[in-house]
Amino acid sequence: MDIRYRIEFFSNWHCGSGLAAGADVDALVVKDANGLPYVPGRTMKGLLRESAQELAGDNNLFVRIFGLSGDEKPVSLGDKRIGECFFANAMLEEETAIVTSGLTPYLFQTFASTAIDEKSGIAKDNSLRKIETVVPCTLKGEINNVPDGGEELLRKAMQMIKRMGTGRNRGYGRCKISIINEKEDK
Repeated sequence: MDIRYRIEFFSNWHCGSGLAAGADVDALVVKDANGLPYVPGRTMKGLLRESAQELAGDNNLFVRIFGLSGDEKPVSLGDKRIGECFFANAMLEEETAIVTSGLTPYLFQTFASTAIDEKSGIAKDNSLRKIETVVPCTLKGEINNVPDGGEELLRKAMQMIKRMGTGRNRGYGRCKISIINEKEDK
């Protein structure tokens, strides 16, 4: 079974690419070949794994979905290191108005921050940082090969995720993740 899901962002968000823009921006958003932002499948898998583990503990369904991490010991001889599910990237839909209108550059905003010395109240040397963020928008993703019973665990895990990406403690990445039912998908 495959599950389609929606991520609705309510605040600017940043899933980092690990790249910088020279002296201008210290942290760029991960983008696809068309320059559109996305949430990597591995990010979704990690967030869902953390939430699902709280819900499921160490049970066979959890292991079938996510596999075992490097430090986990197999519960039985049949346990695999690799989970059965494939977590695809969550993407903007190509027919989104901002994309078709050529307004893609307006998806991004840059924010600067600096550290302030508590004693002097002056900015600390070399502490100015700029981060590229994406404005609130909706992305869609897919999880393939979900085993029987896995949809309910993943649905509950999605409901637990309230923020994602860099800067969650600074107000970035506030979101809601939900499964798209077949009627909504058409």
